[in-house]
Amino acid sequence: MANEHSSEHLTTLVKGLNVLTSFSRDNPSMTLSEVAKRTGLNPAVARRCLLTLCDLGYVGKTDGRFTLRPEVLVFANLFNETFDLDHVIRPALQDLRTQTGHSASFTLLSGGDVLYVAHISTQRVIRLQANTGTRFPALVTSTGRCILSTWQDHEIRQFIAQHPVSAMTDKTTTNPGALFDAILKARSQGFAMISDELEYGITSLAVPVTVPGYGVVGAVNNSATTSSVDMDQFVEERLAAVKDTASKISSRLKSAPALLAAIRSMV
Repeated sequence: MANEHSSEHLTTLVKGLNVLTSFSRDNPSMTLSEVAKRTGLNPAVARRCLLTLCDLGYVGKTDGRFTLRPEVLVFANLFNETFDLDHVIRPALQDLRTQTGHSASFTLLSGGDVLYVAHISTQRVIRLQANTGTRFPALVTSTGRCILSTWQDHEIRQFIAQHPVSAMTDKTTTNPGALFDAILKARSQGFAMISDELEYGITSLAVPVTVPGYGVVGAVNNSATTSSVDMDQFVEERLAAVKDTASKISSRLKSAPALLAAIRSMV
């Protein structure tokens, strides 16, 4: 399901974006050689990319080390403002958070990850905090598994083979066969649930978002602190509300063709 590169594919732009996205919480400041190593680029190419990004104001350099500059924040809000997510998607997630008292998200599948398009959080301290633009490996998330559950069996097996899972906790399912079975279970149930696989203390339930005429375009989840929920009643208490939220988002997307087209381009 990967997109083929067009004949107009601009590799120089790709290299520049790879350099820009090589910075992270674990690597907020890097030397030229570190950037080259993380991106796999020739040091001379990495240097030209970095200096260009410095000229544009997106990267700064101090004492031989490069860092992102606040100017990159324009990208964080660009998608939200362009497609008015505050009115199209977030109200339904806010209602779900209000109803359950726990965080709610809408995600898409992007490569081997789920990409958070909108997230309404609760005030709790966790190691892996999700925000708009956050990415997590799809196979260890409830939204990723429920999206994949709508694929054909051979497509699921191929995805699992292409995106091997590393254990994030001692409860993370990493075995390819077990992952396939978990996705098939999500298909038969109509929802996916994980507990303590992405991070200790997080239990999450998700359902696909289906837009009539377009198919599955993403997924909605509702997450809670594992210790705060009764696991035996979690699905019974939350599933109807999560499904209702998915239905609301589906309706809003149907009336927002530009956003729907942008989302569909990732499927």
